[in-house]
Amino acid sequence: MSKGRVLAIDLGARRIGLAVSDELRFTARPLPAIRRTNQFTAHLAALCRELEVSAIVIGLPLRMDGSEGEAAQQARAAAEEIGQATGLPVYLQDERLTTREAEEVLREAGFRGDALRQRLDSAAALIILRDFLSRDAPETCLLDRS
Repeated sequence: MSKGRVLAIDLGARRIGLAVSDELRFTARPLPAIRRTNQFTAHLAALCRELEVSAIVIGLPLRMDGSEGEAAQQARAAAEEIGQATGLPVYLQDERLTTREAEEVLREAGFRGDALRQRLDSAAALIILRDFLSRDAPETCLLDRS
């Protein structure tokens, strides 16, 4: 996989958490979450152009036993749509327990209530990105347009 910024996406029913790496993929930072509307793919495509993203990773919500349920199938469908809207390679990353880990980290940092909820989705995206970047060989690219 080549270098360049990677955008991580944590798809939620109401909010989409976002995080982005630097160009060398050494560091990552959360971005403000966006509302999930009918126009979210257009918003993500514009964000990818603005940040000069070269790849996207989307959290794949597997069941605890590793099987795929309806949420995973919805994530795959959204990944396909996002890939077509952006023209970028899209990868899927197991996201089991990322929201729980993100919540623990935020609570330890002193966030509660609305402040925690506003940061939770993007903190989960940051964990998805960290896990993706730390893999020796990422999972198969769902859609590679490079």
